[in-house]
Parts: sequence; structure tokens; C-alpha cells
Amino acid sequence: MTSLVTGAAGFIGSHLLETLAARGDDVRGIDSFNDYYDPARKRENAAGLDVLEADLLDTDLDELLDGVDGVYHVAGQPGVRASFGPGFEHYLDRNVRASARLFEAAAGHGVRVVYASSSSIYGDAERYPTAEDALPQPIAPYGVTKLCVEHLAYAHARTGGLEAVGLRYFTVYGPRQRPDMAFTSLLEALASGEQFRLFGDGSVSRSFTFVADAVAGTIAAMDRGLSGGIYNIGGGEEATMSDAIALAERVAGRTLSVERHGDAAGDVRRTKADASKAARELGWRSSTSLADGLDAQWQWVAARVAPA
Repeated sequence: MTSLVTGAAGFIGSHLLETLAARGDDVRGIDSFNDYYDPARKRENAAGLDVLEADLLDTDLDELLDGVDGVYHVAGQPGVRASFGPGFEHYLDRNVRASARLFEAAAGHGVRVVYASSSSIYGDAERYPTAEDALPQPIAPYGVTKLCVEHLAYAHARTGGLEAVGLRYFTVYGPRQRPDMAFTSLLEALASGEQFRLFGDGSVSRSFTFVADAVAGTIAAMDRGLSGGIYNIGGGEEATMSDAIALAERVAGRTLSVERHGDAAGDVRRTKADASKAARELGWRSSTSLADGLDAQWQWVAARVAPA
């Protein structure tokens, strides 16, 4: 099987491309290296990997998909808070329009697609743990665009025969995590001795999912996911931000200086994944404890950040 990874220089994409290449797959990547965060970090992620620098919005997709059997579509514009205001144009372009182009081209070429959605589509979920049949009610524009991507996949499946599987990731963390995400900011503050900006009172909780587990679930979806299926990819261990901070301090052997701020726009109070469908149909379960995952991310951060 010949595969393509979109967003291959990003956090999840670079781990996915690296894992597929390491097991001997015929795989290549594409990334626009946009400036949502420092492109130098993305080039560091992609070092030694086969990544084409091009944009899904204007590249020749027929040429890109020639000879490809499957696409792992993890490219997109991330971030809940930044999706409010004028920056929303980027979310429309990089999530909605780019996915629409890719899905239409993949349908025409008979290429199977596994695509990234998000737990953000649930908003403040109607129940916890949250299963895939829960009512989607996103409270941030980012989540709205990811839900739109799911509907686009369905539309192209119905009208063009697209074979697609959707994955709703729950707060993925680990080495190479984006600098705007909480754990990277937290651990970089621990490493440098600077303050960490905490939004809310620390009681917000998440189903934290280690990146290697998320990658394993993504590959399982390509191998075994039902066409048209949507699966939660979420860690089995839920924790509050206060719990995560205390654990990170123990892992690092340091005390964090916290600068407290009010609740951030678009942040939900809680996520907790019901991943039983992925276990049943994909044979996938999250296996990395939060302590082990945080330790791996701390080792990565500590090697990159000079102490103050």
C-alpha cells in the first residue's frame, strides 16, 4: 500500500509519517509549512522525512494522488481560541476548503481516506463518557469547521463513492506538541523557570491521549475502519489541569509558577472519551499512562529549552 500523509510536518502528522516509514511502508508527506506557529519547528519535525512543501488549496491533487492507495488527512488549522475573529478565514480555507478539494480528488481516484476530526465537535457534551452518537454541538468556530469536514466526507461518499473514515481526537499530547497547546507551554515554563498562563481555575478536565497511541489508532482506522465510520480516539485517563500540573511538577522535579487568567473563549469544561467503538471495531485502546506520557514530553522539552 502506498500512502500519503497530509500535515506531515505537524505534531501528529510527523509522528504518523515517521511510524509508517519505520515499519517499511511506501509513504510520503505534504505540508504547507504555514505560520500558525514557527515553521522552524515544523522543519525540525520533518527532518529526515519525505515531505513535499505544497498547499492542498492549490497543488495539483491529481498528480499528488497518482499511485496512492490511502491518504491520512491530518492537515488542518488547529486551535480553539484563535478560531474566533478575523482568523476564522484560515479555518475555512485550511479545514473546510482544503478537505473538500482532497475528498473530491480522492473519490475520483478511488483512494481511501482516514481524516482527522476532533472532540471539539461535541462542545459541552450531553453525557460523559461521550460516545460517537452524542449530539454534536461545538461551541467554537474551530469545532464547527471540523464538523463540516465530517459532513463533507459524508457528502462525497454519497455522491462520489469516497471511502472515508473519521477520527475524533481527544487532546493529543507528547513530544513535538504544538507550542500553543497547554502541556508544551506548561513544560517549557518548568524548563525555563518562566510563568505558565493557566486559563480558568484548574478544574477543566480532559481525556489526554498520548501521541503514539493516537498514531496507532489512526493506522488501525486505515487498516480496519468501516467506510463511513467515525471513531473516538481518546485516552483512557481523564485528569484536570490542576492534576496535570501537579504531575508535571513531580516528573520535572520543579515547581511551576502559575499566572492565572479567566476562562478562555471556546474551551469546554470537560472531555471524556467513550472509545469502546474503536476497541470493538479497530482493536485499539489507549495504553500510555499520563505519567509516562508526560515524562516523555518533559524529556523532549528539557532537551530543547535552556533553563533560566
